Amino acid sequence: MACCPTNQGASSEPGHQSIDRWVRDFGDGIKHLDLLVPGIHCAGCISRIEKNLKAVEGVTNARVNLSTKRVALAWRNGVVTGDQLAERVEELGYDVRPFNPEEVGTAADDQKGRELLRSLAVAGFAAANIMLLSVSVWSGADGVTRDLFHWISALIAIPAVAYAGRPFFRSAWKALSNRTLNMDVPISLAVLLAVGMSLYETSHSGSEAFFDASVTLLFFLLIGRYLDHMMRARARSAVTQLLSLNSAGATVISKTGARTYLALDQIKPGMNVAVAAGESFPVDGVVISGVSDIDRAMVTGESTPETVREGASVQSGTINLTGPVVIEVTAVGEDTFLAQVVRLMEAAEEGKARYVRLADKAAQIYAPVVHLLSALTFIGWMWWSGGDWRVSLFAAIAVLIITCPCALGLAVPAVQIVASGMLFKRGVYVKDGSALERLAEIDCVFFDKTGTLTMGKPRMLNAAAHAPENLTLAAGLGVESTHPLSKALVRAAHERGVQQVKLDDIHEVPGNGLEGIHNGKKVRIGSRSWCGFEEPQGMDDALGFCLAVDGAPLTHFEFEDGLRPGAGDVVGAFEQQNCPTTILSGDRENVVVKLAEKLGIAHIFAQLTPQEKTAKISETQTSGKKVLMVGDGINDAPALATAHASIAPSSASDVGRVAADLVFLGDALNPVYYSWRVAQKTRLHILQNFSLALVYNLIAIPIAVFGYASPLVAAIAMSASSILVTGNALRLRIARGLDVPVKPATKHASTGASYVAPASREQAT
Repeated sequence: MACCPTNQGASSEPGHQSIDRWVRDFGDGIKHLDLLVPGIHCAGCISRIEKNLKAVEGVTNARVNLSTKRVALAWRNGVVTGDQLAERVEELGYDVRPFNPEEVGTAADDQKGRELLRSLAVAGFAAANIMLLSVSVWSGADGVTRDLFHWISALIAIPAVAYAGRPFFRSAWKALSNRTLNMDVPISLAVLLAVGMSLYETSHSGSEAFFDASVTLLFFLLIGRYLDHMMRARARSAVTQLLSLNSAGATVISKTGARTYLALDQIKPGMNVAVAAGESFPVDGVVISGVSDIDRAMVTGESTPETVREGASVQSGTINLTGPVVIEVTAVGEDTFLAQVVRLMEAAEEGKARYVRLADKAAQIYAPVVHLLSALTFIGWMWWSGGDWRVSLFAAIAVLIITCPCALGLAVPAVQIVASGMLFKRGVYVKDGSALERLAEIDCVFFDKTGTLTMGKPRMLNAAAHAPENLTLAAGLGVESTHPLSKALVRAAHERGVQQVKLDDIHEVPGNGLEGIHNGKKVRIGSRSWCGFEEPQGMDDALGFCLAVDGAPLTHFEFEDGLRPGAGDVVGAFEQQNCPTTILSGDRENVVVKLAEKLGIAHIFAQLTPQEKTAKISETQTSGKKVLMVGDGINDAPALATAHASIAPSSASDVGRVAADLVFLGDALNPVYYSWRVAQKTRLHILQNFSLALVYNLIAIPIAVFGYASPLVAAIAMSASSILVTGNALRLRIARGLDVPVKPATKHASTGASYVAPASREQAT
């Protein structure tokens, strides 16, 4: 398909500044530049820009990301300049400016969607009115009356076609300007020729005019185009969400102890940066003073905070929860952990952007075949009719109209809209129509653990075993904490009808727990050692903390992360369909193994970083498999984007939800399996629609070629084919056998899941 860029080069703007000031030095004589090209909108744009840039002498890399509209360039110093490369993109007809993450994250108005909707309304209104006039002509109006109705139809049709046909005309003109063909070229020809011949007939008091055919043609085509746009517009880039996690700057501590706030691009490795409680780490570094609990869910996916002390490494984007720390900067900018995750996301989204949809595959052969067929029809009738161009052109127009891709244009979006409605009723939100096509192709499933197979919300195991007075003291401290275990304790206390007491002088001791005063006694909840308990063997995988009063240990509270409802049935259902399941987790080996044994999952990969999760999926897909990734955390986002298809729960992080192709509501995992089965049925109905469109063309084209169908009859036949594929799409609603079996025929027993570690952590990264 041809691209349709807006030719508004940056150099044409008043006061245009040099792009070279944004160029960065990567060392070894390599320069780097990121450009923002808003006009990029399809795989054709990606191929065209990359091909032209890579052809420039000195360019070592040119990569386009469709979601962020970013063009990443690298070249050898002294061979070419950033301005010259930007001009090369502008020459292709695209607007160019330096890449700005904040601009990417700002949602632009959906001008294209509004234009399509307005065009659809105009075409529908015009078609209805012209049809009313045409009925009178068909009923026998003749002479002056017929000519009057034709002229009134022309007054309605010409401005309507000029306005409603713009999306097709612009696309066709751009394609022809680039010496290529797309589906919009024969569409535009059919519409314009129908209007032109109708004007000729009207001005010569002819008996036939086809204004109704041209406008009706646009109306049905715009329906398909708008439905397709709705599906595509739902997809949004997860990279923009990740970029929003970047800090604007940080507080730098000088050698004299002075504190200065500097912008992020002014911070260098080796500097000391202060990070207060509640702030996110702006850079990668090593803790040199202070103790705190940090939320590393972006790295590990685990909701339980980790304690960091002097010597511990921290990553950009993770959150400092409880105490101030000072870190020595080890990586900034493009070298940070967050930047690495962004690059993984961009690479993954780029791969999905290159996925060729079924409709696009059909369109690749459609335009040249239709043009050839119409031209041969014109030539054949010129020979057969002895050079009567009017009869020959009528036949050629009829062929163009009868083969117009209304049915083809509706074949995919109509089914996808019906499928999306079915999934929406089950609490599943589909962001992109192509996701259903990709989901139908998957043959293995990778699950994250925490928040996906489990709820990601700890619950107390032994609440009933604790004395009410112990619960009320612990809850009195826990209510002042944001720690997940503290929240679980308070919930358990309330469920037992126990209300927390009020304590005085409550404060948090980073890395240990909470402390307060009740009736003059010091009350603590926190780690075993801090509360005076001995550390028993085999407790490294347990979730819990202890209660102590005046240094005397009282009790230990234990928690677990419960399974999502239906997790076992969903795993079993996938396995029965010969779709094997695997766990990818950042959690510890023994915790993941226990969960896998409970669910009957034979293959697990534990203690993985986001890079290692992505590498595992890429490795699996390179072997020919199509992976469905089900995950929820920021650390899962690159894996969600890399997988052939992906699903996230609504409880997932913002980045996780945006990275996934589908999002399901509620606690139960059943919608994952249901979505897969609906996607398979959707693909089947799309293929059926293509078959119906093919059969229609095999029957209708010979009729038009041999002159048995006027342009008006061709328009009616074309409309009938559109109704036919729409009706077949609606049949999807009565499909059966899509839900998880209530009682799976084969219940999976424990398989003795084994931990598989990456062969080399560096290699996987």
